[in-house]
Amino acid sequence: MTPAEPMVATDRAALILQLVPYLVGKGEVTVEEAARDFDVTPEQVRSMVEKLTVIGLPGESGFWQMANDLFDIDWDLLDTQGRIVITNTVGLERSPRLTAREAAALLAGLRVAVSFPGVGDSDLVQGLLAKLARGAGGRPADVIVAPAPVDEVRESVAAALRRGVALSFTYRAPDSAPTTRTVDPVKVSISAGQWYLQGWCHTREAMRTFHLDRVSEAVLTEIAATHSGEPVPELFEPSADESLAQLRYRRGQEALLGEYLARADVSGTGEWRTARIHVADPRSLKRLVARSGGAVEIVGPSEAAAAAVDWARAGLAQYG
Repeated sequence: MTPAEPMVATDRAALILQLVPYLVGKGEVTVEEAARDFDVTPEQVRSMVEKLTVIGLPGESGFWQMANDLFDIDWDLLDTQGRIVITNTVGLERSPRLTAREAAALLAGLRVAVSFPGVGDSDLVQGLLAKLARGAGGRPADVIVAPAPVDEVRESVAAALRRGVALSFTYRAPDSAPTTRTVDPVKVSISAGQWYLQGWCHTREAMRTFHLDRVSEAVLTEIAATHSGEPVPELFEPSADESLAQLRYRRGQEALLGEYLARADVSGTGEWRTARIHVADPRSLKRLVARSGGAVEIVGPSEAAAAAVDWARAGLAQYG
C-alpha cells in the first residue's frame, strides 16, 4: 500500500488489529515512525489511533462499554508532540485460560502455518506452540495434530526466501519435457491442498507460478534475488506455463469451484455447465472433483481425469 492510497474498510480493520500489539510492544512511538512501519500516511495513523478509543470490551447489554472497558491514549502527548502512548489496554495483560478444545483448534491452525516455508523456523510461532501445548485449562483434548513431513524442495524454498537468493530446480510442466529454471522466489501459496511457488523466472524473464509437486532437484544459488518487489499475479491467472482443463459441473456448484471460475470460459445454460480453466497442473483437480459428490466432472485432459479416478479408488481402498 502506498502512502497516497486510500484505505478500504478491510485494510483499515486489518491494520487496527496489528496496531494494538504494535503500540503495546513499542510503549511509545511517534506518528511518523508508525506511519513508516505500516506504510501509510501520518494522517491515517492518527485516524486509526483515535478510533481505538471507541473500541473495547462489550458491555453487559452488548451495545455499550464503561470507560475502563475502552482503549485509551495520552491525548495531550498525541496533540502536542505527535507521540502515541496507550494508557488503557483493556486487560490485554491478563492471561486467558483456554479450554482444551480451544487450544487444540489453535494448535491445529499453527501447525498448518508452520508448514509454510519461512514460517516454521520462526521463534514466535514455535513459542506460541509451546505455550498452547501447556497453557490450556482442564484435561488436554483428545486430539493429536501431527505435522506433515516437509520435503527437501520446501526446505530449499524456505531457505531461498530467508536468504534472499535465487533457486535453481528442474520443473516438469504437464505434457512438456523437463526444464531447468532459476527463480527469484517471492510467494508460496496453498490452494485446494496444492502448494505453489510464485517467483521471477530468469528463463522466461517474467513472474511465473510453479506447482511444487512438479519441482525437483532444488538447489540454492549465490545469485541475489533482485525481483522480489515485482507484482505477483493472481494464483490462477493464465500463463505460458499453465495448462487448459475442461470441467463439466452441475448448476449450483459455483461456490465450490470458487476462484477456478474467476477467469474461466463458461458455456451452457441448462442443468450442466462447461468451464475451460487454466491450472498449473490439471491433475491437481482430483481433490476438487472428490469433494463434489459427482457434481463436477473432468472432461479433459485425459491424465487429469485418470488422476481423479486413481484418487477416488485409493480413497475407497482405505475402507478395506
